[in-house]
Amino acid sequence: MKEGIHPKYVESSVTCACGSAFKTRSTKPVIKLDICSACHPFFTGKQKLVDSAGMVDRFKKKYKEVKVSTARVKKVKLTFRKPSKKKLTTAPKKAKKAAAEEKKDTGGKTENK
Repeated sequence: MKEGIHPKYVESSVTCACGSAFKTRSTKPVIKLDICSACHPFFTGKQKLVDSAGMVDRFKKKYKEVKVSTARVKKVKLTFRKPSKKKLTTAPKKAKKAAAEEKKDTGGKTENK
């Protein structure tokens, strides 16, 4: 490693907004966190909702009255179309060219099947 280009790796103190603190090593001597493992809902199992301007309350109020009813579900009859008897080609230009040549051969008349 080159000398003088790497930052110093010192002991640092980490403090959270909840008051939890611990020591670790980092390139910064002091680290301040908004949320840590002591107060994060994933680790604690408790859900903490941050309500900005009553958005959570409005959502709960709006959707608490919603009820799902399965009594009026209609049964749908599935219908399938019969497969067409047209020949499918992967080269549409060749098909057009072949149709044009067939038209020339028959004198512009096409056969009805």
